Amino acid sequence: MGAVPYVNGGRMLIALDLPDFADYALEVPGPGQVIAEAPRKLGEYLRDVLRYNPHNFRVFGPDETNSNRLNAVFEASSRTAAGPCLDIDDHLSRDGRVMEVLSEHVCEGWLEGYLLTGRHGMWSTYEAFAQVVDSMVTQHAKWLQQSKDFPWRRPLASLNILITSHAWRNDHNGFSHQSTGFVDNVLQRRADVVRVYYPPDSNCLVNVFDHCLRRRNYVNVVTCGKQPDFQWLDFDAALKHCSQGASTWAFASNDLGQTPDVVVACAGDVPTTEAVAACWLLQKHVPGIRVRLVNVVDLGILSAPQDRPHGLDHVSFEALFTRDVPVMFAFHGSTWVIHSMVHGRANEARFHVRGFSDRGTTTTPFDMVVLNNMSRYQLAIDALSHVPRLRAQSAEALRFFEHQLQRHTAWIREHFEDLPEIRNWYWTADFSEPQSPPPMAHGHERGQTFTDA
Repeated sequence: MGAVPYVNGGRMLIALDLPDFADYALEVPGPGQVIAEAPRKLGEYLRDVLRYNPHNFRVFGPDETNSNRLNAVFEASSRTAAGPCLDIDDHLSRDGRVMEVLSEHVCEGWLEGYLLTGRHGMWSTYEAFAQVVDSMVTQHAKWLQQSKDFPWRRPLASLNILITSHAWRNDHNGFSHQSTGFVDNVLQRRADVVRVYYPPDSNCLVNVFDHCLRRRNYVNVVTCGKQPDFQWLDFDAALKHCSQGASTWAFASNDLGQTPDVVVACAGDVPTTEAVAACWLLQKHVPGIRVRLVNVVDLGILSAPQDRPHGLDHVSFEALFTRDVPVMFAFHGSTWVIHSMVHGRANEARFHVRGFSDRGTTTTPFDMVVLNNMSRYQLAIDALSHVPRLRAQSAEALRFFEHQLQRHTAWIREHFEDLPEIRNWYWTADFSEPQSPPPMAHGHERGQTFTDA
């Protein structure tokens, strides 16, 4: 068996012919001025990856390609059918290159085998059910670690995983679909073989995935929701942001190069919305406060270089987060993840992390962040508690934020939807109250949900 060339699949590897990801940019006239479903453009990108690479690239997933908004791939290929096809079948053929079956084990195993024999692919799945294959991903990562010790074993294409339909926007499926633990397991693996990304919008998502398809010998986990959400960065801004792994978003900050009173940080699409809204609330209701917003797209850069090879050095880290200013961190997953990442940084106790704490149910989108203490109001309250110089000026704002949380609880039980000021909110530089939400991007659908199994 050792004489079969596919046993050392890296020797068979042919680099993908990838399209220019700039061609899949979503037009964003200003931060938060358009709403879109982030994976739509990624679907168009993957469609053309299939077209350009008809013999060595496949898309894998447990019957969720449509649900996860990647349905543009069906313009290039149908689903694979092992048996006879009928006239009523939907995008099904014997030569299809989209591999779908309702089994996370099978899909992940197919992808692993495909990569080990020298080809390329990606796997898309619901966040809550990615944990079904924790041990499989663990074993693949361990194999990658061991294989690096043998120079004759050539590098393989990376195992690329897209996590969507995530915990924060499974309000229609409920508690069974609300879990963020897959990344917790992945981060137990050695830092030289795993990468974890949280692109906050469409342009960042396509940018990150293009990067992942070019890498070798990694397990790349990319988490980005499929529901309509704010689009923050245009193509050029997303390119710069993703190349840095994290950056200050000037539009939501007002420290103007001075030392801020508080840093509001975020990683993940829903946490980003809440963090930006918290900055908006603080600047609107507490004049004089200096706020800095930092968005993190590549989670590993939070760690020191001795812990993760691509982590920021201390000087670069403190240029973002300062050395001693309190940091309110809104995170997509478990709070311990961020605390473990920043361990060893200067004054690490100043990081106050809000994230998913396994509180969920079938409820409204905003209620999910309230239940997990990560809403814009709770972040703003936290921030003000760490700015003693503005304590007197903050009293009225604190009462207002607490009142809004009480109104929210009563409102959703009576109206079964979020408050108008939550549903209609978007970033306004003059801090005026929006009267209606921004427009949807062309080709995206507002209010569409899928009650998938």
